[in-house]
Amino acid sequence: MLKSKILLVICHLSFVILMSGCATLIEGTKGVVGISTKVLEDKRPSALKQAFNYDYNTCYAKAKDALIVMQCYIYAEAPNKNLIAIYVSKEDTTPVGIFFKAIDNSNTQIEVSSASTYAKESIAQRIFAVISGLPDPIPPVTKEEE
Repeated sequence: MLKSKILLVICHLSFVILMSGCATLIEGTKGVVGISTKVLEDKRPSALKQAFNYDYNTCYAKAKDALIVMQCYIYAEAPNKNLIAIYVSKEDTTPVGIFFKAIDNSNTQIEVSSASTYAKESIAQRIFAVISGLPDPIPPVTKEEE
């Protein structure tokens, strides 16, 4: 009788501990699979930022179109986090996060974050130029050039 009560208490405590760490388990699984955005969120305070004279939806669409033209690999879109997570390319799986922040109805700030300074600076330079209507400073490689 005492053993079964002890076992029941242990099971309940195990369940509570497991459930309290649920977010960590989910994020850990995403990390193993390679789709976690946690490092991008953690590096957001040091993100490169620029504001654009576009409403949120237009800015988001222009950024996404620019990323496709730049041949970046979009591996996650998290609208609840205002985030597009990319790899620099299909071959270079350095993660970079593009965060969107509506300043007002006609202005949006884009923040580019990454654990890699080079990737962050490169993607920021390129995406900021393209959204501003300038040519991509580092044009994507075409099949003929390979």
